Amino acid sequence: MEEKKETFQYTYSAKEQEELRKIRRKYQMAEQEDKLEQLRRLDRSVTQKGTIVSMVVGILGTLLMGVGMTCVMVWKGVLFLPGIFIGIAGILLVLSAYPLYTYWTKKEREKVAPEILRLTDELLK
Repeated sequence: MEEKKETFQYTYSAKEQEELRKIRRKYQMAEQEDKLEQLRRLDRSVTQKGTIVSMVVGILGTLLMGVGMTCVMVWKGVLFLPGIFIGIAGILLVLSAYPLYTYWTKKEREKVAPEILRLTDELLK
């Protein structure tokens, strides 16, 4: 018995080969841009956490201040005094939003700084 070895050969046309080269270049550039994209992602993550925390605190403070104002304006006799304290607590939360943002951003920068410096050194060389 004879063994038949079947092979399949196909050659690409010049147009297809050029398309293959373009696709390959995209992925070769992706390897180089990978470090740059990682650097951008790290830089965004530094401010993102602080922004989220400060937005949540600011929104909660605004809602609390609104509840306090409602207590003072609508239920004048019953909840006037507690409404003032609730409103002041809301104002204090709103005022603390920016310091919280700067605190979280500074804390995240300290965490990420060695990695960002390493990536920038690699990209600058």
